[in-house]
Amino acid sequence: MPGMDSGVDAANPALIAAFMSALLHQLIIVAAIVVALTIAHRVTRNRWAGRPAQAGEPGARRFLRIAFGVLWIFDAILQAQPRMAGGLPSQVIAPVAAASPGWVQDVVGFGGSVWSYHPVQAAAAAMWIQAGIGIWLLAAKTGLPSRLAGLAGAGWGLVVWVFGESFGGIFAPGPSWLSGAPGAVALYVVAGALIALPMRAWAGPQLGRRLLAGIGVCWIAMAVLQALPGNGFWQGGDSGTLAAMVSSMAEISQPHVQAAMVSAFASFAGAHTLAVNLFVVVVLSALGVAFIVGRPRLLRVAVPAATVFCAAVWVLVQDLGFPGGLGTDPNSMVPWTLLLWGGFIAVTQHVTEHASEQTATVSAASPRSLIVLGAVGIVLLGAVPMAAASLDRNADPIIAQAIAGTPVRMDLPAPGFRLTNGESGQPVGLASLRGKVVLLTFLDPVCTGCPQIARQLHAAGTLLGAAGDRVELVAIAASTMHSHAVFIRAFDRNQGLTTAPDWRFLTGTAAELQQVWNGYEKLAPGMMAGMMVHSEVVFVIDATGRIRWEVRDAPGPATASAQSSFAVLLADTARPVVNTPEP
Repeated sequence: MPGMDSGVDAANPALIAAFMSALLHQLIIVAAIVVALTIAHRVTRNRWAGRPAQAGEPGARRFLRIAFGVLWIFDAILQAQPRMAGGLPSQVIAPVAAASPGWVQDVVGFGGSVWSYHPVQAAAAAMWIQAGIGIWLLAAKTGLPSRLAGLAGAGWGLVVWVFGESFGGIFAPGPSWLSGAPGAVALYVVAGALIALPMRAWAGPQLGRRLLAGIGVCWIAMAVLQALPGNGFWQGGDSGTLAAMVSSMAEISQPHVQAAMVSAFASFAGAHTLAVNLFVVVVLSALGVAFIVGRPRLLRVAVPAATVFCAAVWVLVQDLGFPGGLGTDPNSMVPWTLLLWGGFIAVTQHVTEHASEQTATVSAASPRSLIVLGAVGIVLLGAVPMAAASLDRNADPIIAQAIAGTPVRMDLPAPGFRLTNGESGQPVGLASLRGKVVLLTFLDPVCTGCPQIARQLHAAGTLLGAAGDRVELVAIAASTMHSHAVFIRAFDRNQGLTTAPDWRFLTGTAAELQQVWNGYEKLAPGMMAGMMVHSEVVFVIDATGRIRWEVRDAPGPATASAQSSFAVLLADTARPVVNTPEP
């Protein structure tokens, strides 16, 4: 999907190091929050003596709050996997969205572009948001803070469901309950919404019955989709939809025993597709009916049976949901099971007394309230950078550095030259450009990567803003096979940058160009492998004619985020040079 690939390999050492460094620095901030709250607790602990105890929390609500709090923290740990920063958009989000309609891809592409343009900030932000929500849910038992924790979980879950799970794949052809439809995070949203309800809503078994009935309706609907012939789940053999779905999970990096078990079930499903799919359809339908009926005696059999069924699907089909280094949650079977037991507890354990909002508010001033404040701080530690990244349409320079390396500081006199402006035919020498900062590279008009480099330099000039008036963008021909006119027409055709007043495309005779190439090749050995190859270097030359930086470039991959990242890196590198007063 366009916009979802930064062009950086998920295992790129530079990107992983930047991600780990960001997490470490933010962990220091979290530690500072913990220290501050510990001091606040010691200073104010005597003020809580004699406060009325909090009223009891209904068992079903407590179960869901604690269970999903732990689940959010587990997901946060998964978000801290080293490959998450570089791999999530292209290897997780994009493949799911690719099977959905165009409008879904457009929506998901917007969210995915935030991650591909700012992989370190986005990955770290997601980790802290989820950790904060989990701690918040565990700490806030009752009252408004607890309800807000549920609301935060529902809100963030909705964001992940839309942008991370492509609406749970429900708009893609042939969604299957076995593979996770309608999306694992949709169930987090349901749990958060339930926790956000007023405490009086948990009095009696009504809410539990409605929850189980809603699950029943969903499971019956998923059974119908599983049974539709057009979805291909009745097709047998190893290439059948069902067997292929399971086989794809076995290919993920994981322990051999686990992969062998999933592969064995894939072979079994391929050989007995009719029986396996019929079993799934019948069980989903039967359990769905039991949940809708909702009688306690029936539920005492249906809920444990559903738990066993979910566990089997989780292990044999969903492959636990998170191996491979890019799993973001344990998939849908775990939250399905938690919701089932939450509803079951609400139905079978009648609540005779429930917490009042007034009592909870009176007793809110407790050590737990400090933990809640800390959890909110952790959420903000992730949410604020995420919001800032979503507003910044220029990619992080870490992408360019991960692809081509960090800029090299230099302090050498730039080799002089006197060539011809390919557009005006006027002679141009380095000496005539004194007083301005020069961004110099070597381009070939017929090279597929050169237009990309030219666009990067032009974008860098734009990013410099007013300071760009003191910058000259100079491209020297890297080929002698084309006349000046051909050189110019090629760039006109490719990106139309020759009309920009800050661009100078310089050419010359073979001897003149060879002399320039030799001079700069000594400064950046290997930058050109012959007269027909463009350079992969941009030299930043200050106003006095000295080279201050060598910025390694790479024309590919031609992803939007990679190109933007190189432009930002060039602008960031040139800005201090531009702003340095002349001696």
